[in-house]
Amino acid sequence: MEYREVGKTGKHASIIGLGCEHLDGKPYEQVKETIDAALEYGVNIMDVFMPGTEVRENIAKALGNRRDQVMLQGHIGSTNINMQYDISRDLPVVKQYFEELLRIFGYIDFGMMFFIDSEQDYKNVFETDFVTYVERLKQQGDIRHIGFSSHNPETAVKVIETGVPEMMMFSINPAFDMLSSKASIFDCLDNGFQAGVFNGIDPKRSELYKLCTQKQVGITVMKTFGGGKLLSPEHTPYSRPMTSAQCIHYALSRPAVTSVLTGCKTRDEMNDTMNYLSASETDKDYTWIYNEVHSAFEGNCVYCGHCQPCPSEIDIATVNKYLDIARLDKEAVPPSIRSHYQSLHHGGDECIACGSCEERCPFGVPIIKNMIEAETLLGRRSE
Repeated sequence: MEYREVGKTGKHASIIGLGCEHLDGKPYEQVKETIDAALEYGVNIMDVFMPGTEVRENIAKALGNRRDQVMLQGHIGSTNINMQYDISRDLPVVKQYFEELLRIFGYIDFGMMFFIDSEQDYKNVFETDFVTYVERLKQQGDIRHIGFSSHNPETAVKVIETGVPEMMMFSINPAFDMLSSKASIFDCLDNGFQAGVFNGIDPKRSELYKLCTQKQVGITVMKTFGGGKLLSPEHTPYSRPMTSAQCIHYALSRPAVTSVLTGCKTRDEMNDTMNYLSASETDKDYTWIYNEVHSAFEGNCVYCGHCQPCPSEIDIATVNKYLDIARLDKEAVPPSIRSHYQSLHHGGDECIACGSCEERCPFGVPIIKNMIEAETLLGRRSE
C-alpha cells in the first residue's frame, strides 16, 4: 500500500480506502470479512456516511480494538428520516445522528459537512449555526479535522474559499470531469451518459483540483467508477469499458487527491480492487479515452506519464502539476507548492531539451518550455 498526505492535516491516508455504503444491510459476518480484508491490505481510511444505527455498530464491532488503526470520515447532516437517507440542517436532528456516531466510534477523524452541492446548501451551512456546531466539534476534539462532501465544482470552490474545510470528498472520474459543471452527475448515474456530451476537462473542475492543491485541501474520491457505468460494456460512454485499475489510476492522478474510496462489500471485491497495487503501467493506462475527444486536450498536460522515461529522471507529470498550480497566481505562489517542487530529486533545471518527451506526448504539450517556466516560478532562481 502507498500513503499520501491529506492536505495540511498532517495525516497520511492509504491511496485506496473503503467506502462503506454497500455494507449497509449486510450481515455482520460479511461486514467483518470485508473490513478484515481492507486492514490486511493496509487500508487506513474509511467513509461512514450512512446514518443507520445497525451498519454503524456492525462496522465498529468489526473494527474492535483496531479503531485507532483507521481514520473515519463521518458525515454531519446525514440523517435517517422514516427509513430514508436524508440531508438535514436542523441542528437538533443533526446533533442526534452525529452524536450517535460519536457514541459508537468515540471520535471521528474527518467530520464531513454533508452534501454541499447548491447555493442553498451553502447558505444552510455557512449562514446558520450549522458551521458553528461543526467548529465546536473540532474545538472539543470530537472531530479531528473538518471536511465536506460535494458533487458540484462551483459550490465546492466557494466552500473551500471560506477557509473552514481541511479536506473534501468529491466525485471524480474521467466522464464526470468531461461533463459541463452545469450538468447533473445524478442524471448521468440514473439515465446514462448522452452521446457528444464530452468536450475536454471542464475548466471548473480543473480549477477546483488546482485550488485544492494551492490551499492544501486534500481530496478523497467517491463515484470512481461512475456508479459502475464506466466498467459496463452496455453503459460505458466510451468505445469500450474502462477497467477498475484505469479508473482508480485516473482519480489518483488528479491534483490534491489523497485516496480513492471504493465501495467494496466482500473480501473478493476488496481483492479485485487491490490488484491495482500490482498492476503494470500498461494495465493502468487510461489515456486511450482522450483519443476519443483528442482535440479538446491539445497542448494541455493530463498527467498521464506517456512522456516518460526522461533521461534526466525528471518526473515530468509532477512538475507540470506544480506548474499548473503556480500559474493560478504567479505573484503569490504558495510556499508549500514551491517547497514540494524543490524537494523533487530532479527539477526542470535538469532538462537537457532532448525532446524525447515531446515526441512521445500524445497531446502536443510544450514540455521543454514548461520545464523552464517551472524552474523560473518554483526553482531556487525564483527566490
